[in-house]
Amino acid sequence: MDAIDTILARRSIRKYTSQPVPDELVESLLKAAMSAPSAHNSQPWHFVVIKDRSILNEITTFHKYAQMLKEAPLAIAVCGEPGLEKAKGRWPSDCAAATQNILLAGHAKGLGTCWIGIYPDEEREANLRKLLQMPDTIVPFSLVAVGYPGEQKPPANRYNPARIHYDRW
Repeated sequence: MDAIDTILARRSIRKYTSQPVPDELVESLLKAAMSAPSAHNSQPWHFVVIKDRSILNEITTFHKYAQMLKEAPLAIAVCGEPGLEKAKGRWPSDCAAATQNILLAGHAKGLGTCWIGIYPDEEREANLRKLLQMPDTIVPFSLVAVGYPGEQKPPANRYNPARIHYDRW
């Protein structure tokens, strides 16, 4: 699948099979994440791979939009370390790019993924930081549910020419 096909066909998957995701595939997702663009190449990110079923289930108790974690065999927490950034305030953009790379790489590898927002919801951040025993210097940015899809969704056509402007508004 080429890059454009991957981008246009990727959908948020919220139902998963019980088939485990091989460690080699998880590593390829993490390599893709760390290949994301980063302001001044500061790469202020960290990743927590969560496979423990009790942790995945616990997340669903404080995040109402994370219910797919009850089925997903794993999740990846994308976290920022603002102290590492070289351009103030850019770590969220860097973590968003890393999150998107995980989503696209997962789709290209035949996996289903779903972006679960954490930042800037302070309650979600605090709950996830405590659950994953993160230091206070780390900010949980997002979670990505990962697994083999238990549902198929057609591509969504979101192209809207009314949102395109050339040279001036």
